[in-house]
Amino acid sequence: MSATVFQNARIVDPSRGLDERGTVIVKAGRILAAGADADNQGAPEGAAVVDCGGHALLPGLIDARVFIGEPGAEHRETIASAGRAAAAGGVTSLVMMPDTNPVIDDVALVEFVLRTARETASVNVFPSAAVTKGFAGRELSEFGLLQDAGAVMLTEGRHTIASPLTMRRALTYARDLGIAIAHETQDPDLASSGVMNEGLFASWLGLPGIPREAEAIPLARDLMLAKLTGGRYHAAKISTAMSAEAVARAKNDGASVSAGVSINHLSLNENDIGDYRTFFRLSPPLRAEEDRLAMVEALRTGAVDIIVSSHDPQDVDTKRLPFAEAEAGAIGLETLLAAALRLHHNGDVPLLRLIECLSTAPARLFGLPGGTLKPGAPADLVLVDLDAPWLVREADIRSLSKNTCFEGARMQGRVLQTVVAGRTVFSG
Repeated sequence: MSATVFQNARIVDPSRGLDERGTVIVKAGRILAAGADADNQGAPEGAAVVDCGGHALLPGLIDARVFIGEPGAEHRETIASAGRAAAAGGVTSLVMMPDTNPVIDDVALVEFVLRTARETASVNVFPSAAVTKGFAGRELSEFGLLQDAGAVMLTEGRHTIASPLTMRRALTYARDLGIAIAHETQDPDLASSGVMNEGLFASWLGLPGIPREAEAIPLARDLMLAKLTGGRYHAAKISTAMSAEAVARAKNDGASVSAGVSINHLSLNENDIGDYRTFFRLSPPLRAEEDRLAMVEALRTGAVDIIVSSHDPQDVDTKRLPFAEAEAGAIGLETLLAAALRLHHNGDVPLLRLIECLSTAPARLFGLPGGTLKPGAPADLVLVDLDAPWLVREADIRSLSKNTCFEGARMQGRVLQTVVAGRTVFSG
């Protein structure tokens, strides 16, 4: 493979605490040098030279929560189309959720995802696998075989395990294998028929609400079980101040826990639902502004470890319905970075911390390659104009589904080039 030299770049590498002007040299799909000291190394013979114009060069984003329709719902999203959307958003690696038809709960399906990704996807696709067979919440899947086949995490996807005994056994089994369990918590009885955050605004709209406790109570149970078993537990997607406080306490108590938050819950609140806009029907629901601010603070201080898009494609038939009947979920691969950069531009979260949560931290938590510009690392990187304005338009969305929360939104920060293993997979 030929070499590429990225000159005159603002290199932002959280893995080394680096934010400086310099050069990145890529050869044979790996990073040869990166930093101010690389300016004097000279370009390898025959290398292509890219003048970055002072724009930011970041480790490629790693999105640890992506729902894809294939197999079973290819009309919503295929592995190939998700790869194109990811590349356009600066995401070089994604973890695919097991919420497919059939559920990814056996070795053959893990192998199917890996094979299809190799053949069709322009970015790295890492499969996850179900904690329990068929998401039934009772019989554990074969963790060891799934891990050996290539599953990088265990998760029930959109589902919550009701049985504390099942969760205890799962955490114990996963602990012995050194693999994390990522779990989204929502008590089905407390959530009941709720479709948005419980509160005054839900009452005004005449919609049934979901209390914060529906998330916090099963989360508290899981955190205690993580401490009891010593297993690695990841709260996949939290949305409330009380959840962030619970995770922070568990970390202080020595439990092996981490947490993620979707970009939607950092950027939006329940008021964005407005006049029953179904693209804003999410799970967990958009919360009050004080919860959004609490999540931003938890991200800044480290109580929350990573940001995910929670990319969840839904088609017209499931979204163009009355709010209470519409499916929950929104796409987000293409807007993940730009929406996150709002937190940088308004001074809420430093740029290094933001990129750490989008790239370096998910690589570390789930044992994935990438997330760094260190010499020897895979050449997965993204060139970004941090200040370029652009408008989110449905016609420009590469995902097969168009259910974005940010339709018509003005963004600041545009991906110019995405590189995976030294090969350009997107050029804007």
